[in-house]
Amino acid sequence: MAAHLVKRCTCLLREAARQAPAMAPVGRLRLAWVAHKTLTSSATSPISHLPGSLMEPVEKERASTPYVEKQVDHLIKKATRPEELLELLGGSHDLDSNQAAMVLIRLSHLLSEKPEDKGLLIQDAHFHQLLCLLNSQIASVWHGTLSKLLGSLYALGIPKASKELQSVEQEVRWRMRKLKYKHLAFLAESCATLSQEQHSQELLAELLMHLERRWTEIEDSHTLVTVMMKVGHLSEPLMNRLEDKHVLNRAQDITLPHLCSVLLAFARLNFHPDQEDQFFSLVHEKLGSELPGLEPALQVDLVWALCVLQQAREAELQAVLHPEFHIQFLGGKSQKDQNTFQKLLHINATALLEYPEYSGPLLPASAVAPGPSALDRKVTPLQKELQETLKGLLGSADKGSLEVATQYGWVLDAEVLLDSDGEFLPVRDFVAPHLAQPTGSQSPPPGSKRLAFLRWEFPNFNSRSKDLLGRFVLARRHIVAAGFLIVDVPFYEWLELKSEWQKGAYLKDKMRKAVAEELAK
Repeated sequence: MAAHLVKRCTCLLREAARQAPAMAPVGRLRLAWVAHKTLTSSATSPISHLPGSLMEPVEKERASTPYVEKQVDHLIKKATRPEELLELLGGSHDLDSNQAAMVLIRLSHLLSEKPEDKGLLIQDAHFHQLLCLLNSQIASVWHGTLSKLLGSLYALGIPKASKELQSVEQEVRWRMRKLKYKHLAFLAESCATLSQEQHSQELLAELLMHLERRWTEIEDSHTLVTVMMKVGHLSEPLMNRLEDKHVLNRAQDITLPHLCSVLLAFARLNFHPDQEDQFFSLVHEKLGSELPGLEPALQVDLVWALCVLQQAREAELQAVLHPEFHIQFLGGKSQKDQNTFQKLLHINATALLEYPEYSGPLLPASAVAPGPSALDRKVTPLQKELQETLKGLLGSADKGSLEVATQYGWVLDAEVLLDSDGEFLPVRDFVAPHLAQPTGSQSPPPGSKRLAFLRWEFPNFNSRSKDLLGRFVLARRHIVAAGFLIVDVPFYEWLELKSEWQKGAYLKDKMRKAVAEELAK
């Protein structure tokens, strides 16, 4: 108790020392989003407004009343600008530790699209006041809030040497045995995706160890699927245990919603269980009679998941490709309908490219023609650099095509056609069956090779791995089945290239390797 009091007083005195000099100068650091207001200023007394001040027990009691708590919580949740949150520390509100944590979590969310402002925030006096309050009362932060808080501190870029960050990490270690399984999973995901520091990886190893030991605590399908999707790929032993937990040990009692959740999680991760035949026999048995009765969009999701995992049956393909079924998604305006129709295109491509005995039906030609939205995407830095390098490599626009929207629902970053000597051919002069509306009329010459360039960004991969997510595994499989040689351009290789010469040489080498591998078969 005495140690806690000394820590508290020391924190308050340090904050007072920081605040006092910030009142005098006019030209102090200003945050970019409030140029007219000096954020390092405070109220008339540098100590009187410190949250949780030992001098104001009456104020602390008043701040903890249900009405004030609800008001402050509402202000935190509704804040749309960082300064609205920081002003809560300089006003009449006496934030408790949970509210301080909620402010940090909200700040992380608001600044997720403004990384340039994070450095300014970390230098702000109000922000340090917030961290100091949190550090002094970290033991009283709720479990669920603590699990979100650590990820938020990583996302905000708090220095690894920060005592406040270290305090939160240590608190997590102390509470591991008490935290719910889903909180451990959330923390593990935060360590894996938001921080690459050595200390966070040590914490990740501890979290994974607890997840592996306590896997029997999972009782509901939602937690099971969440854990699989967030951290299953980080630990093979954990994933295998979750599979036994997926489904197989409770095959007779498993509900259809539970099974659907597991199947969708498997497809997202492109995870194939060890007892694959047994698992998918159960899936087809459950879906056989109940698939038509499910919500239409869910029916598409499930068949699409089976396509990703290469387990779809002809009857399941026919069910969602039937005109009476798919017509409800044609021309859909909502984002949900458009996403569902995109998956129908992938299912249609699966039937067309991977099921040679499939007898129909298929989507009509008018439906597979790419719409205006197919290429209406925000250009990423990698995409822009790749296009510029390809233009220089090709030399002439007729030697290749950029941003090629196929009838399969996938967009190629580029397409080229090489003759038997490895020289570029005018790609638009030749028949292109992958296009819904081909422009060329000539057949490609004997020995020619059609190459597709596919760019793989960071979000296309499982966290901290070089394994593509299921959606992109399906894309690659379809494009290979359509007769292309693939030139993969993953972000982690491209980032190593510094000069234009290196980038051009990299693409040439990739093309040569793709052709050589094909000839070696």
